[in-house]
Amino acid sequence: MNGRAGIGLLGAVSGPDLAIASLAVALLPVISWAMGRKETTTEGFFLGSRKIPGWAAGLSLVAAEGSALTIVGVPAAAYSENWHYLQFFFGSAAARIVVAFLFIPVFYQYQCTSIYEYLRHRFGPQTQYTGSIFFFITRLIASGVRLYAACMGVALILGWTLGQAVLLFTIVSILFIAIGGIKAVVWAGAYQAAIFFAAGAILLAYLIGQIKGPLSEALQTAAQAGRLSIFDFRLNLNEPTTFWAGTANAFFIGLAVFGADQEMVQRLLTVKTRRQSQNTIFMSIAAGLPVLMLYLAIGTGLYLFYRQHPEIAAPQKAKEVLSFFITHTLPVGLRGLLLSAIILAGIDSPLSSLTSSFVSDIYRPLLRPNASQRHYLMVSRIGVVGFGLILALIALGCAPVENILWFAFEIFSITGGAALGVFLLGTLTRTAANKENVIAMILSAGAMTVLFLLKKFGQIGLAWSWLIVLGTFTTMAVSFLLAHTIGSLSNIFSQK
Repeated sequence: MNGRAGIGLLGAVSGPDLAIASLAVALLPVISWAMGRKETTTEGFFLGSRKIPGWAAGLSLVAAEGSALTIVGVPAAAYSENWHYLQFFFGSAAARIVVAFLFIPVFYQYQCTSIYEYLRHRFGPQTQYTGSIFFFITRLIASGVRLYAACMGVALILGWTLGQAVLLFTIVSILFIAIGGIKAVVWAGAYQAAIFFAAGAILLAYLIGQIKGPLSEALQTAAQAGRLSIFDFRLNLNEPTTFWAGTANAFFIGLAVFGADQEMVQRLLTVKTRRQSQNTIFMSIAAGLPVLMLYLAIGTGLYLFYRQHPEIAAPQKAKEVLSFFITHTLPVGLRGLLLSAIILAGIDSPLSSLTSSFVSDIYRPLLRPNASQRHYLMVSRIGVVGFGLILALIALGCAPVENILWFAFEIFSITGGAALGVFLLGTLTRTAANKENVIAMILSAGAMTVLFLLKKFGQIGLAWSWLIVLGTFTTMAVSFLLAHTIGSLSNIFSQK
């Protein structure tokens, strides 16, 4: 073994580790105050007055896309399974290219603060309200899983309860986002992305240093165990991680996340022009792939470490492998750096996007249409607190989840197609629909929920990966048929 001898249980987190993590977290309110102290309007609070540099917005996208699911969930998947998750990136990259040329131009054309304002312009208010509500449901649940992943990791490392970790993350997230708005989110995201990559690179180098014998032989061992398998070209509709199912799922989830989800699109709208926004999403492809491969490699390194060191107890649950390794094996300093990365990953929450959608799509048009900018800014900060508390409750409810990476995808696959279908209907067709869209979205989400439950109880052989594909086409088809059928009947009765 090339590393230090006598690797074993090192015990609790040391003072230097806590100091490193505390310093990393302490920079967040500094960033928030520096970037957001002068914001006096909702445009500044939610869009940064469209003055954010494209590179910063791009790094923020990388941080938001991955979050704690990348740092904690991806190594766990590679440790216990393989590299099949990499297949999803190809579909996601293709989706971002489509979003750049299909969705971003219309969002800038209508000068949207919330992307669901586009649905009002294109269809009507009912579609806008429903799209926003679907975003609330989907994003809260999916982000609750992400928050749980970070809290689980920190709780294991520090010896805290899950509730204590959730409380820490909730307070810090509310404070730094309520003060600085989207500027704080974007600049903190760029800072977080840098920490993610640095911590992951150093950890991978450390794991390589602990390998017994030549690295090539260790990788051959991992390959023989199936841990380096990337592609699965089987034509099996019941398997969610084949190339066909994974790529299709990632393509449609990518369209939904980067084109129909305020959490991601809000970052794309903080730059000045459409062209800069398109370049930003292209940058996220180039920056996201190395980060993903880095944390997959960490998962393989953890597999090799515990295989070569049977005298060291491995974690009982795969989802805890990285946190377990950090707590019991990493040396002082490196442990603090990884702890910092996990904490920062959990703090990048969707509070800004949830609040911007609530104020722009629900509160302003329905409750207080003629209030002052100062009033809307106050409501926005109150909204950050409210959504932060809801998110904390959801995270606490995620404790029974075993595979946190795939669970987040499952949730998004059930409801994501409903919103995506309406956006595609608006950009690809000239169909005039409004209430028909509401019916279609509800029917689509209900149908996908039924299919998901039938799959869970073994009644059908359909992988969850296909749900967002089916949900998208179901929404488009139902809305299109209803619009033309009801529209034709209305014309007939009006003529009579």
